[in-house]
Amino acid sequence: MTETHPPQMNVESFNLDHRTVAAPYIRIADRKVLPAGDVLTKFDIRFTQPNVGHLDSEAVHSLEHLMAEHMRDHTDAVIDISPMGCRTGFYALLVGEHTPESFTPLLAETLEDILEATEVPAANEIQCGWGAHHSLTGAQEAARTYLAAREEWLQVDA
Repeated sequence: MTETHPPQMNVESFNLDHRTVAAPYIRIADRKVLPAGDVLTKFDIRFTQPNVGHLDSEAVHSLEHLMAEHMRDHTDAVIDISPMGCRTGFYALLVGEHTPESFTPLLAETLEDILEATEVPAANEIQCGWGAHHSLTGAQEAARTYLAAREEWLQVDA
């Protein structure tokens, strides 16, 4: 039986064949030039192999808080850090033209900060919509595992 490919979709990641990638990796998911000429670069930061593994919900939530806070310590280019609904990774949206090679040191510094963290920023009922839903140890274990595979980050395809 011949496999048919789904129609092109508006969302870039819906057009990615998730069977052909090998996590962990970093890739450019999108790049937009805005009407005024500003460039936005969106990175796919994949922690686990799609359809094979996923991060625990509490670890994802804590990584989101930790990366959003700590990455901004190293650059003012960060617009947003967002978890993927599938819990296999994150999107990082930065202003400016960036490459995976230029983003790698920034991500590594941020993950090193996470390993040294003693608490999850804003993990409380005042600053977070589910303040009790966090795991610093889960986030640190995911960061440690991802950092250990740093040599693989720029290799996207299986």
